[in-house]
Amino acid sequence: MITQNSPAVGQPIESAVVALLDDVEGLVSPPDVCMKLFELINSATTGTRDIAEVISVDPNLTARLLRVANSAFYGFSGRIDTVSRAVTLIGTAELYQLVLSISAVKTFSNIPNDLVSMETFWRHSVYTGLLARSLAGRAHVLHPERLFIAGLMHDIGSLVLYHQRPEAMRDVLLIADGDEEVLFQAESERFGFSHAGVAGQLMQQWHFPDELREAVTLHHQPEQAGTARLETHILYLANHLVNESEQGNFMGSPKAEIQLPVSLLAEVGLEENELFFSFEEAAEQFPATLQALI
Repeated sequence: MITQNSPAVGQPIESAVVALLDDVEGLVSPPDVCMKLFELINSATTGTRDIAEVISVDPNLTARLLRVANSAFYGFSGRIDTVSRAVTLIGTAELYQLVLSISAVKTFSNIPNDLVSMETFWRHSVYTGLLARSLAGRAHVLHPERLFIAGLMHDIGSLVLYHQRPEAMRDVLLIADGDEEVLFQAESERFGFSHAGVAGQLMQQWHFPDELREAVTLHHQPEQAGTARLETHILYLANHLVNESEQGNFMGSPKAEIQLPVSLLAEVGLEENELFFSFEEAAEQFPATLQALI
C-alpha cells in the first residue's frame, strides 16, 4: 500500500474551465435556497429561525437534511424532527456546507450522462467523504465534518466533463482503465485542466469555503496545497484508499493495489493501522448515509 513513489503533478487550472462552465450554467447554478442561505450566513442579524425558514421552503431539501441529521453520520441522541433543531445541533457554518452539498447532489444528478453509472459515481463520492471525515477526526482536524463535504464534491467536475466532452472523455476513460491518477493525467493532457479543476471552480461559484475548494482542486496534487495542506492530503489519501475498496472504486471495481507515497502518513500524522480503523468506521456509516443523500 505504501511506497516511495511521489504523486503525479498535473497542470494548473486554465481559464478554459470558466468557459466550460458557462456552457452549462443553467444545469449547475446553485438553487435559490443556497443563495439566500449564503446571504443569511453573512448577515450579523441572522438567527436560527431565519435559516430554518429558508430551508423549510424546500420540502425535498428539508427531508434529506433531516435524514442525514438523524443518521449514524452525526450520532445525535434523540430524534431531530425540525430544521431549527438541526441548525442548533450541527451549527450554522457546518449546516450551510451540508445544505450546499445536498443541493449539489440533487443538481448534478440531473446532468445527462451515458458514460458511467451514477450509482457508482455517488457511492465513490460518499464513501470518500466518510473516510476523509474519519481520517480527519483521527488526525485531530478541527470540524472533521468539513472533509465529508470535500469528499462528496471532489469528483463533481467529472459529471460536467462527461456531459460537455463525452467523446473525449470516453477515450480518456479507456486510457485510464480504472486508475484515477491516470485519468487525471490524461484529462490534463487532453484539455489543459482536469475534473478536479472543474470541481474547484464550481465550488467557488457555489460559495464553498476556500479551504474545501483548495482541497478538492488539488486532491490529485496535494504537495501543491497551501493553507489547506492537511485537508488536501487527507482527501488525497481517502480517495486512493477508497479506490482500493470493493464497493467504493470510482469505476465500480478495484484496481490492483494502489501505491501511496511513504511520506503521506507522516504528512497527515497517522499510523498505518489507523487507516483500517477509519475504514471500519466509514463502512459502518456508508449504507445509511448513502440512502439519506441519494
